[in-house]
Amino acid sequence: MRDQDTNFQAESPALEAWRMFRRNIPALIGVAMLSLIILATLYGSFFYGGDPFDIVWAPQEPPGMTPEFPLGTDYLGRDLVAGLLTGGGPTLAVGAAAAAITMGIGISMGALAGYYGGWVDNLLMRVTEFFQVLPALLFAMVLVTLFSPSLFTIAMAIGLVSWPQTARLTRAEFLKIKQLEYVTAARAIGARNKRIIWKVILPNALPPLIVSATLTVGVAILFEAGLSFLGLGDPNVMSWGLMIGSNREYILDAWWPVTFPGLAIFFTVFSVSLIGDGLNDAFNPKLRER
Repeated sequence: MRDQDTNFQAESPALEAWRMFRRNIPALIGVAMLSLIILATLYGSFFYGGDPFDIVWAPQEPPGMTPEFPLGTDYLGRDLVAGLLTGGGPTLAVGAAAAAITMGIGISMGALAGYYGGWVDNLLMRVTEFFQVLPALLFAMVLVTLFSPSLFTIAMAIGLVSWPQTARLTRAEFLKIKQLEYVTAARAIGARNKRIIWKVILPNALPPLIVSATLTVGVAILFEAGLSFLGLGDPNVMSWGLMIGSNREYILDAWWPVTFPGLAIFFTVFSVSLIGDGLNDAFNPKLRER
C-alpha cells in the first residue's frame, strides 16, 4: 500500500492533469464532438462527393424534400451537405492558424516583458494596451480589406487583434515564476537569458497558456464567421461563415442555409469550450488536491 501511495505521489503533474481530464465527462464529450466534426470535414466529402459551388438543384429547396439533398439547397441551388462537409476544413484551419498566430505573438511579448521588466516591460505593455483598446472587429475588417480577403489574411487579421490578452497572461506567469528558486539556480550556473526564458520558465508557464490557446480557437472560428457574414470572407473558398454570409439576405424566405452552418459553428465552438474548461480544471492544482 505504501508503494502505491509513493508512486501516486511521485506522479508527474502532466500525468495528474491527464488523470483529471479523463474523469471530466463534459471534456470527454467535447473531445468526442470535436473529433467527429474533424473527421467529417476531412473525409466526409470523399464519401458524399459533390462540389459545394455547383448548382445542382432548384434554389432554396427545403430539407427533406429531395433524397439526394437531405439538407436542401441555398439561394443559388447549391447542396448544403456538400457545403458543410467542405466548408468545415477552411473554418477549422483559420481558427487553428489564428490561434497559433495569437499565441506566438502573445507569448513572445508577454515573456520578454515579464522576464526583463523595467523599460522593456513598460514599452511592450504600452504596445499591448494600444492593440487592446483598438476595436478588434473594425481593425480586422480594415486589414482584410487592405490585403484582399483570403484564408491567410483572415487568419493574420484575427491573430493580430487577439494577442493582447495572451500577452498579459504570459507576463503574469513570468513575473511569478522568475522569482522561484530553480530560475535563480539557472542564473547562478551561468544559463543565458534566452535559455532561461524558453527552456526553464516557459515550460512551467504552459498550463494556463494551453487553456488560453484552446479557447482562442473557438473565438477565432466565431471571428471568421463574423467577417464572412459581413462579406469579407474568401469568395473562392467555401467555409461555414461564407455559407451564412451569402445566404443572410434570404433568411426570412429560407432559414436552413443559415441555420445548418450556424449549428456547425455552434457545436464546434461548444466542443472547444468544453475541452478548454476540462483542461482548466485538470491543470488547477487545487482541484487535483481534492
